[in-house]
Amino acid sequence: MDDAGSVTGAVLADLRDEGRALDGLVAGLEAKAWALPTPAPRWTVAHQIAHLAWTDEQSLLAATDEAAFRDAVQAALAAPETFVDEGAEAGAAQSPEELLKRWRAGRDELLRVLGELPQGSRIPWYGPPMSVASMATARIMETWAHGEDVAQALGVSREPTPRLRHVVRIGVRTRDFAYAVRGLQPPSEPFRVELEAPDGELWAHGPEDAAQRVTGGAEGFCRLVTQRTHLDDAGVRAEGPDAQRWLEIAQAFAGPPGEGRAPRGERR
Repeated sequence: MDDAGSVTGAVLADLRDEGRALDGLVAGLEAKAWALPTPAPRWTVAHQIAHLAWTDEQSLLAATDEAAFRDAVQAALAAPETFVDEGAEAGAAQSPEELLKRWRAGRDELLRVLGELPQGSRIPWYGPPMSVASMATARIMETWAHGEDVAQALGVSREPTPRLRHVVRIGVRTRDFAYAVRGLQPPSEPFRVELEAPDGELWAHGPEDAAQRVTGGAEGFCRLVTQRTHLDDAGVRAEGPDAQRWLEIAQAFAGPPGEGRAPRGERR
């Protein structure tokens, strides 16, 4: 296997493990626990898993039938503010047993298909087309982020893992997207991002001599770019006005600007 194939295989393995970790939280839940509210407005635990199942299915469609996926994108553009919620609502209406079975089947099939695509393949998406590794990275990011919402609803504290490096990577790579989705011009110069990994290692991106810098903990940064926490509570710091502005609007996921989360002291 060449270097690119090795990297892709490692990312797919982490995607598998991230899915299994969340599966372990919900597999034994009673039916009433699936109806618990999560931090996302109007979304229960069932909505969170239904959204992951739906997005896995959309990813699978993009990887196997580009024409059909383009049709799905056009349908989404007709209702950009509601199509994600509609997918979650439909899945949440299923029984927990049916939903769990659907999510597992979609995860397994997506892993199989991504693992069989030729190196160099480009997969269409709601944003720019992605490589196989990038698609898998995006699925890790979403699985982790929605898993955080599920864990909070269940009152569970999850230990951060080295898989967060993928969330960090996509958070850094989507810097300009966060500006573009708001109709803003992104800064022209690169930033330096230095984050402490769960094991104390330094994860660094960007030139060392960059004037605009972001530092702090990797987990807090991941929560911030997936909009699972407010900047005041993320434990990350900006040096420079452009870096500060980015942290205020950071968004690692596709779609319109998210609502974000209120500061801890203002939550109800």
